[in-house]
Amino acid sequence: MPDHAVSGSSAKMPYRIACLCDLRDHRGRVLLLKRKKAPNDGMCSPIGGKLDVQTGESPAQCAQREIKEEAGLDIPIERLHLIGLVSEAAYEGGGHWLMFVYRVLGPVWVEPHEIREGLLDWFTMDELEGLPLPESDRRIIWPLLKRAETPTGGAHPGFFAVHIDCTDGGMRSVVEQETGGR
Repeated sequence: MPDHAVSGSSAKMPYRIACLCDLRDHRGRVLLLKRKKAPNDGMCSPIGGKLDVQTGESPAQCAQREIKEEAGLDIPIERLHLIGLVSEAAYEGGGHWLMFVYRVLGPVWVEPHEIREGLLDWFTMDELEGLPLPESDRRIIWPLLKRAETPTGGAHPGFFAVHIDCTDGGMRSVVEQETGGR
């Protein structure tokens, strides 16, 4: 069975569980990784990674670990807000994904730098349009993240759950749940 695949997955279409981490600085810019390895080689995406299924790691623990490994920040779990849940069927024809999307509450700072997976850097939301992004991120995930933004004076972002079906090279999505920030 492929590394980090959920028990019961097929070798041809493994099911993996991962987290994505939405970190913002004091100006509202988002921290992205210009990846230099699969998945999404050459694309910009939030930091994150696969849950350690062997140890029973929780999604929040995974987000906390990935933020430490990739950005060098010790973020308490209390600052992690589950903003989204993304399931992708047959992503790039190579497997299924279940991704927990966490927003770090409050601003953070990381100096842009190179890590093993690629280059970490800050981008405004307006700059996202010109960046190389995975198509599912561009068309589905980023618009949902924007709609879940915290309103002025609000305390917490909203939440969304979306299923993206990439079977046969297509990309069909169904928003299964969505609430605005409060």
